[in-house]
Formats: sequence, C-alpha cells, structure tokens
Amino acid sequence: MNKMIQIFLLFATLVFLSSSAMANNYSTKVGEKLGTGIANAVTGFVEIPKTMIITGRRHGATYGMTAGLFTGLFHSIGRSLAGALDIATFPVPTTPIVQPTYVWDNFDRETTYQEWKMR
Repeated sequence: MNKMIQIFLLFATLVFLSSSAMANNYSTKVGEKLGTGIANAVTGFVEIPKTMIITGRRHGATYGMTAGLFTGLFHSIGRSLAGALDIATFPVPTTPIVQPTYVWDNFDRETTYQEWKMR
C-alpha cells in the first residue's frame, strides 16, 4: 500500500509539473492573441492613410487618393474585424489573420489576410 501511494505521488507530481509548463506557454499565447486583437481593433483606421501612401507611391498621387482611399477603408474594416474576432476567440491560440500583425509593423507593406492556424 505504501508503494502505491509513492507511485501515485510521483505520477501526480509529474502531471502537475508538465501541466504548469504547458499552462505557462498557453497563457503566453493567449495573452499575445488578446493584445494583438485589442491593438488591431483599435488601430484599424490607420489602414486608410497607410494604404493611400502605399498606393500613391506605386501608381501616383491621384490614384492613391481615390483607389487607395477605398482600399484603405476595406483594410480598415478587415483589420478591425480581425481584431474583434481575436478578442472574442482569445482562449483559442491561433496565428493572426492580418499580416503584418500590427498596422505599424512594416509600414511599407500592404495588408494581407491569411487563414487561421493553431499556434
């Protein structure tokens, strides 16, 4: 009986240590996703001038002010909705839908969207 208790305590200790290590990793991923979601939901409007600048540099100022404005509105809504989705589903650690992850990352790159993947 004493041997059974020792084995059980050893097993319980191993399970506790492995689950706490996984919980630390999980909490980091979940926290990052929540932070990314809040940042994207709040700063989505920055996509409008960003896209206008990128489009203006590629195709000229007039095109940037017209087509860039509408493309920027699209990306603004997309980034804000992706941020809201990340906030709503933050307990499930997935990769960001919007690339670049934050609007201020790589300001010269136009925003793209990708599929959800587990982290």
